[in-house]
Amino acid sequence: MIKISIPAALIAAASIVSQTANAEAILHAFNWEYSEVAEKANEIAELGYKKVLVSPAYKSSGNEWWARYQPQDYRIIDNPLGNTADFKHMVKALQMAGVETYADIVFNHMANEAHKRNDLNYPGTEVLQSYSNEGVDGLVLFGNINQNLFQSADFRPAQCIYNYTSVWDVQHYRLCGAAPDVGLPDLDENDWVISQQKTYLKMLKDIGVTGFRVDAAKHMTISHINKVFTQEIKQGTHVFGEIITTGGSDNIDYQNFLGPYLHYTDHSAYDFPLFNQMHKVLRFGGSMSHLVDPGAYGQALDGNRSITFSVTHDVPLNDGFRHQIFNEKDEQLAMAYVMGRDGGVPLIYSDHNESSDNGRWQDLYKRDDIQGMLKFHNGTQGSGMKVLNHDDCFILFKREHKGVVGLNKCEQGRDVWVNTAVDNLYWHRNYRDTLSNDVQNISSQWHKFYIPGRSARMWLME
Repeated sequence: MIKISIPAALIAAASIVSQTANAEAILHAFNWEYSEVAEKANEIAELGYKKVLVSPAYKSSGNEWWARYQPQDYRIIDNPLGNTADFKHMVKALQMAGVETYADIVFNHMANEAHKRNDLNYPGTEVLQSYSNEGVDGLVLFGNINQNLFQSADFRPAQCIYNYTSVWDVQHYRLCGAAPDVGLPDLDENDWVISQQKTYLKMLKDIGVTGFRVDAAKHMTISHINKVFTQEIKQGTHVFGEIITTGGSDNIDYQNFLGPYLHYTDHSAYDFPLFNQMHKVLRFGGSMSHLVDPGAYGQALDGNRSITFSVTHDVPLNDGFRHQIFNEKDEQLAMAYVMGRDGGVPLIYSDHNESSDNGRWQDLYKRDDIQGMLKFHNGTQGSGMKVLNHDDCFILFKREHKGVVGLNKCEQGRDVWVNTAVDNLYWHRNYRDTLSNDVQNISSQWHKFYIPGRSARMWLME
C-alpha cells in the first residue's frame, strides 16, 4: 500500500466541475428474442434500467446474429427474434414496467442475397409468396405486401468500398467481404427510399418506440440521415449513431465521419473517442490523470450527446475489432468510470454468448457488480462531478455530496486524503460502496479513502 500525505493530496487535487446531465442507463439486449425481453421486463426495471435497446425489427432471415443487420422488408416484423405481435407485446410490457424501448435501425443497405438470386427486388418473389402462404396481414406495419418494397432503381451501383478513408467511397459504395462477395446492396437516398424509411420509423413510434440507434451511420450521407430523421420523427425520441473511430478529434475517422455527423445533425453518438482514451489510460504506461477531463482535449464527446460503454457488440463479434476487448478487470474499471462519471448515457451490453467468449457477456446485465454500478449511477443522477485527486495510478471524484468514485488501475492499494469541508461531503453519514459493501463514515475535516489495487469503489451516501 502506498500512502499519500495530506499536504501532497491537497496540492495534487484537481477541481474539474462538469455540467449535470440526465443519463439513464440503456440495456443493450443484444439478439434477445422479443418474448424474452417481455418476460424480463419487471426484472429489468427492478435492476434499475430505464431503457432497452433491442435488435433490428423487420423482415430478415437466418439464425446468425449478423442476419438481423440484413433487412429484407421494413413493412413487417418477422425474424427469428419474433414478429410484429411479439414486438408490440414487448413494448407494452416494458412500458408497464416503466422502461422505454429503443430500436436498432439499418437504413444503409438491404440483405446480401446474390447467392440465391441476381435481382434487386426486395423482399423478392420468394418472400412475397411466403406472405400469401402464411397469412401475415395482421402483422403488416404499412404498405402493400403484395408487391416489392424496393427495386433496382432504389440502389446505388454495385461497387465495393476499397478506400475506407474516402468519405465518398464509404458513403456511396458497398460493404463487402472477401472476393468474390458482391456486398450489401447500398440504398440510394431517392424520394421513394426516404419516404419508406420515414414511414417505418413512424410506425415504430406509434407502437411506442422512443429511441433509435442508427447502425453503420458512417456509411450514410449526412443528407440521407437528415432527410429521414425529420423534426417530426425526432420529436420525443433519442437518436444516436454508430460511427466507429480509433481515436478522438485528432483521428482521421473522427475528422471524416464522426465530427461531421455531430456538426450537421443534432443526434448523439457512441463515444468511441472516450472508449479509445480509456484503452490508452488503462494499458501499461497510461495515466489515470488523462481521465480527469478527456473532453477538454477532444478525447470524449460532449456529455449531452454521448453514448458511453466499455464494450459494444461489434468489438467481440468482428475479428477486425477484437483487439479492442479490454481484459476483464480493465473492462470493470472502464464500466465503473462511465457509470460513475457525469456526462453520457451508459450502455450495458448483454448477449447470449454469440462471440463464444466463455459466456463473458451472457447475463452481464444482472451481474452483481453491474447491479452495484447501476445503483450508484441512478443514485447520483443530476449531480455535478468534481475530481478530488488523481495520479498515474488512480482517480478519485465525487458526485456533489451524494457519492464518491475511486478507480485504481495499479497493483498496490492507495490511501487518498480528502478535505471534506472544502469538498462538501456530509459528516456522520455512511458512504457505502455499491461494489464491495465497504463503508466510509466521515466524521472529521480530513478523511482517508482507501482504494485497493486493481479495483473500483463507488461509495454512495445512505
